[in-house]
Amino acid sequence: MKKIPFHLSLPCKDIQKTKKFYIQELGFEIGRSSYAWFDVNIYENQITFTIDEQAKISTNNYDFEDVKLPSFHFGVIVNDRIWNDLYSKYNGKEYFVMASKPFLLQKKGEHKSFFIKDPNGYFIEFKNFTEFTQIFESD
Repeated sequence: MKKIPFHLSLPCKDIQKTKKFYIQELGFEIGRSSYAWFDVNIYENQITFTIDEQAKISTNNYDFEDVKLPSFHFGVIVNDRIWNDLYSKYNGKEYFVMASKPFLLQKKGEHKSFFIKDPNGYFIEFKNFTEFTQIFESD
């Protein structure tokens, strides 16, 4: 199947602060924008942030292999080289919230991931599968 980009629209409290974070801290490109919204290109996927000063972002956690993970998050699956580069770049930053953790060791879907948190409180996961073909497989 041909890769089809994904689109997600999320409310944000401060357009300028959010835009600055995605450009300067994460290094992503901004697409179309206005005073009330902007698009960010995250590995050819379009995330639109729309102004909502009353937005309340909260999330519960769930347990996965003895680790508490945010139930509401979004992210990208990248190859090993990109994952390692991003981990090195973001590790130790104030927005870095969960260090590298391998999951499903020696099982289908084995992967490693880490999380960062943007200025709005959104958790972003960066994930790398040992076998890319096993993204949707289970034991």
